[in-house]
Amino acid sequence: MLKQLLLVLAFAISPAFAADQAAAPAKPVTAPVPAKAVAKPADATKPADTGKSTGNPKVKFTTSLGNVTVELYPDKAPKTVENFLQYVKDGFYSGTVFHRVIPSFMVQGGGFSKDLQQKRTRAPIHNEANNGLSNLRGTLAMARTGDPHSASAQFFVNLVDNQRLDYVSEANWGYCVYGKVVAGMDVVDKMAAAPTGPQGPLPSDVPTTPIVIEKAELVK
Repeated sequence: MLKQLLLVLAFAISPAFAADQAAAPAKPVTAPVPAKAVAKPADATKPADTGKSTGNPKVKFTTSLGNVTVELYPDKAPKTVENFLQYVKDGFYSGTVFHRVIPSFMVQGGGFSKDLQQKRTRAPIHNEANNGLSNLRGTLAMARTGDPHSASAQFFVNLVDNQRLDYVSEANWGYCVYGKVVAGMDVVDKMAAAPTGPQGPLPSDVPTTPIVIEKAELVK
């Protein structure tokens, strides 16, 4: 049961492939292009503009390629941040991998063990993508299935500006941005350069050498 892996955009992915994966943004057919004006709410703001001295929580991922620190935005996505922090506090992410890496798109992790066994999660959460934040380079967003309210533990980091993943309407929910990389984006770029291929139950885009999250911890 691979319910938390490849995500959506039905026009860009075949139904069979979507059923096999199930919790990340669909791979772009070509290089990502700027979304049409309607694809982003008029009051959208960049995560970087939400305040550097607001006391927002930060989480550090210690990975096999180096450390990555993300700042979270509970004012913009309170339920999503609460959910993510609970997984961090529970030690859920320790020993998981970045199992889907697509250059010029995104890196996804937080749901599979090193031997590509999917971890059991808590109940899914409501999609808070309609929060004015855009899927820009370096932002942290929730992965989900075709059901817009199916996100649980998996997340991805945008490698480029992916505004096509933004909330448009309740007919096109998009993917909820709830944080941004504030240190270690060079490590994320190293992930993007890793050789990939099919492995285990996953048909493509899996790093041939596992990129392991050794620890995720709340930092001040």
